[in-house]
Amino acid sequence: MDENELAADFEEHRARLVAVATRVLGSRADAEDAVQETWLRLAGHSGDEIENLGGWLTRVTGRICIDMLRRRTSRGEETLDDWSRVEPVVTEDEERPEDAAELADSVGLALLVVLQSLRPEERLAFVLHDLFAVPFAEVATIVGTTTDASKMLASRARRKVQGTPHPTGSLRERREVVDAFLAAARSGDFDALLALLDPDVTWHRHTPKGHTVRIGANEVLAAVRRGDPERLEARRVSVNGEPGILVWGPNGKPMSLMSCTVADGRLVDIVSIIDPVRLATMDLPAR
Repeated sequence: MDENELAADFEEHRARLVAVATRVLGSRADAEDAVQETWLRLAGHSGDEIENLGGWLTRVTGRICIDMLRRRTSRGEETLDDWSRVEPVVTEDEERPEDAAELADSVGLALLVVLQSLRPEERLAFVLHDLFAVPFAEVATIVGTTTDASKMLASRARRKVQGTPHPTGSLRERREVVDAFLAAARSGDFDALLALLDPDVTWHRHTPKGHTVRIGANEVLAAVRRGDPERLEARRVSVNGEPGILVWGPNGKPMSLMSCTVADGRLVDIVSIIDPVRLATMDLPAR
């Protein structure tokens, strides 16, 4: 097979490999690097003929990802519960024909945050088996353990992930809830805000000082009360395929990004990046 044919075959698998790597690494840029390294290894492969290209590429990408995760932790670049490397995909939140396809390939920011809290081996085993249906025997060869041990890794990860809220209702309905939340915040209608917030809403906050988690509608209401809607501009955007909110400060620069998980007509989970320096490095919609 010549290089052009090999490249064409590789491209057929690229999207799936990037999806796997993004979920494992939390960063689209890191995922692209991992997949590019996979291509280089394929192009330089001189061993036995590859009978199952998709399986071979998944194994190689998985091993590259787990090596990257292990290097992060060994160098102190990442600790458990550190999601500073998670890179949300933020776009205009508009009805488009391609929405259905993009949503099918997206993963909510709330889930990415939980995945970042898993150990490298747990993360890879869960993503490969539970999200991409890779058999445990194959997962074991990628992680470097036994089939039974890979099952235990995925099981531990599954228990941690089970509490992650999932959106319900149509995308349009979820957008309407976020729009109603914005309108109530602007007008100071706290009764309406309370009706739109689940009593036990979980609020993940990433600030320059680190990651904190607050529980309860009153925590969110207190933050809204401290804000000054006359000096801020906020509107709905799409964050990893789900409705979110982008806020600009008086200087016209982004100061906060929120990803909202809406279930049964209420906000049940909010992930916020309240870090102007980090936001300035992100590709965000214009004001």
